[in-house]
Amino acid sequence: MKINEIERGMNGVSTEGKIIEKSEPRSVNTRYGTRSVADVKLEDETGTINLSLWEQQIDLVNVGDIVSITGAYITEYRDEIQLNVPRSGTIEVVSKGSNEQDIFEI
Repeated sequence: MKINEIERGMNGVSTEGKIIEKSEPRSVNTRYGTRSVADVKLEDETGTINLSLWEQQIDLVNVGDIVSITGAYITEYRDEIQLNVPRSGTIEVVSKGSNEQDIFEI
């Protein structure tokens, strides 16, 4: 699925794109206790979407990596849709990138 086809409330989303931004991890209090989360921006040729990475997911990807995501769901945060990958979903690095911001290609 292309990023521009993703809509609020969707489940079972599979998409592929390039990580173009990654925030520093921060600690947040959840109903499961304190957990680490980082935000990344995922891009394909149709657009961009925010992706939340939790705990071990954070170290899986870096800026420039091309990733394939399966089993994701969509939420809305601060009026923007956001991709979330639950424990039952997967994030797979298809291609390791460099930290340079080069033109997106799949």
